[in-house]
Amino acid sequence: MVAVVGLPLLILILGWAPSWATMLLLAAMCAIGAWELMRAAAGEKGRPLILLAVIAAALVPVCVYLEESIANAALTALPVLPFAALLGAVFIFVIFALAIHRYDEEKGIPFAAVTCAIFAGLVFPLMLSCLLRLRLLGNLGPALVFLPLAISFGSDTFALFAGMLCGKHKLAPKVSPKKTVEGAIGGLIGGVIGMTLFKLIADSIVLSVDVYPPIEMAGGPQLSWAAVFVLGIIGSIISQIGDLSFSVIKREFGVKDYGNLLPGHGGILDRFDSVTFVAPFVWLALQLF
Repeated sequence: MVAVVGLPLLILILGWAPSWATMLLLAAMCAIGAWELMRAAAGEKGRPLILLAVIAAALVPVCVYLEESIANAALTALPVLPFAALLGAVFIFVIFALAIHRYDEEKGIPFAAVTCAIFAGLVFPLMLSCLLRLRLLGNLGPALVFLPLAISFGSDTFALFAGMLCGKHKLAPKVSPKKTVEGAIGGLIGGVIGMTLFKLIADSIVLSVDVYPPIEMAGGPQLSWAAVFVLGIIGSIISQIGDLSFSVIKREFGVKDYGNLLPGHGGILDRFDSVTFVAPFVWLALQLF
């Protein structure tokens, strides 16, 4: 039921709503994800950093939006300031200043909590904000933003069913006991199938871009079948590594799920762990090739 309600809403916001709606959605997701991660991994002495991490995580997509919007508008009179980098510098300065201020035996903030805050407040939202960078890639943005989702969701779905039907050999039993080698192979196939569906749909739609005057373009991004295969395979590998990476954190701190915001799926980090890793890969691949 979460998928039935949530998936159409996600498609509507990412593909058809104005780009600022994507920014707001990601700001909320990053803030919730930072809270989930800090609550799970920062420990009791890291509690003072939770609010700082949540605020920083929510501001990262806003900074990315400002950077990309100014750059895309070609406002030569205004410098394109590295807003995200400035935010990161201020955030790191503040949390270390707080750690210095509270450095004593009773209420001192351990370095592990500081590094957790940096990951939750900066690294994780910067990775997930690559969805916003994709959304802002000109006329093709409303289509390209779905590339990481197609790979991740396709890989996750086929890995699940392949593991349930054929799984015999454990993949990483100490990290994720239910994951199998057969499921991982099914995930590779699912990544390619997800990319195939993306190509077939994108090649047949008419994109309407939220600029003035409106621009309509027949057909989506023209991807070769070689690109479909390569992005699907490599993207699925990265997707599964992302899933296992967040599982490592859960096992380290004895957490079953990061949250219960999405019944049946867990928290934001449980559902979008693989997307968090795939989005930067897709964005970098498009920048390079």
